[in-house]
Order: sequence, then structure tokens, then C-alpha cells
Amino acid sequence: MKRSNQLQRLAIAPDQLQNKQILLTTQQQHYLGNVLRLRQGDHFIAMDGQGQWWLAKLEASQAQILESISVQTELPISLTLMGALPKGHGFDEVVRSCTVLGVTCFAPVISDRTLLNPSPQKQERWRRIAKEAAEQSERSVVPAILEPVSFATAISENTANYRYLCVARGSYPHLKDIINSGAEISDILIAIGPEGGWTESEVEWAIQAGFQPVSLGRRILRAVTAPVVALSLIAATFEK
Repeated sequence: MKRSNQLQRLAIAPDQLQNKQILLTTQQQHYLGNVLRLRQGDHFIAMDGQGQWWLAKLEASQAQILESISVQTELPISLTLMGALPKGHGFDEVVRSCTVLGVTCFAPVISDRTLLNPSPQKQERWRRIAKEAAEQSERSVVPAILEPVSFATAISENTANYRYLCVARGSYPHLKDIINSGAEISDILIAIGPEGGWTESEVEWAIQAGFQPVSLGRRILRAVTAPVVALSLIAATFEK
């Protein structure tokens, strides 16, 4: 048998697990058998997206749980990305890259300069991308993806203890100089703007709501690059 770190991974819904059996969907059966080329009796790792992993054995339309597996792949903080939706398929790229970097929750927002009008199909696509990225990066948690809301609604409803608004222009402290791994931090929210950045009024609203404006450097980053830069800084600071 392969070692667990060499086995393929499959994200399942918690309700698929019944009496140490995983009831596989038709799509999952196709993926395991036709894409991964697993055969009956082969082993793989099942993950429920909520922190649980199991060694499982494929048995036709279901799989048998053999044992639980302990994993330590998550950041020690809860990390939310509040992202103003970029145009086109840009948020696909954001979800894929930032899931790998350790985001716990994606909170897409509609800002003053947002051009995209997301459909329910887009949100399902983002969830599928997050699940695939979590499998690929061996995470034990699949990030949640919230319903897109207006920026004003998002900042008024957020309850994170540490809230940072990345602003492209202005004399604001660099994010790397603000975050402190030695502080008692359990959750962080990072807000990233769309193409063109946040408007002045949006920055003012965020400050009034308790957000601290920060810089990601002297260069103007793309809307799909800025989240990766910000979250890389945070992950590098808090990674154990």
C-alpha cells in the first residue's frame, strides 16, 4: 500500500459518511475510477472539508473507512478574504490561489467599481474550484464561499477582530509591518479592491467600520495578484 502522503484525495460532504461507509456520488465514482484510475480495493484519502481525514478503500459505489488520519496543514488563525469581484473569470484565479494559501472564508463583494454581476452558477463554480484546490494542497478544510453582497453590507456585518483594507495609493503602513505573529490573534480579515481600487468614499466607510488601511507596496498590483501578495505575507507570518 502507498503511504498516506502518496494517496489521491477526495473531498466528500459530511452526510455521505454513514456507518463507516462513504456513499459515493456518480460524479465521484467517475472521478475515482476514470480520472484517477483507481480500482476496487485501492486506497485513497477522504476529507470532509471540516478538518477530518480518513484512509478509505474503494468498493464499487461506496468506500469503506479504514482509519482516521491526523493532519496539521491549516494556519493557526481564521483568515477571511473580502474580495471585490474582478472582471471576467478573475475570481476563479483568486479562489484557486488563495485556497492554497490558507484562506478559511471567501466573502465576495460588489464595490462601486465592480463590473461583474455574479450568477448562482458562478458561486457553484467557485465552490468547486475551492474544493479541488483544497484537495490538491492537502488542506483539511475546504474554505466557505459566502453569497456576494454589497461592500457597505459586508463591512457593516463583519465581526473579525483584525480587519485590514488594502489600498493601492496613499501613505499607509505596509501590511508586513502591521501584522504580528506574537499577538493574540485568532482571526484576520483582508479586504482587496477591484480593478481601479476602492473609491475614496469606500475607504472612508471602511475606516469608520473599524478597518485599518494598509499598503502592499509601491507598485500597483492587479486585482487578482493583490490577494496572493497579502495572503502570502500573512501565511508566512503565522505558519507554524
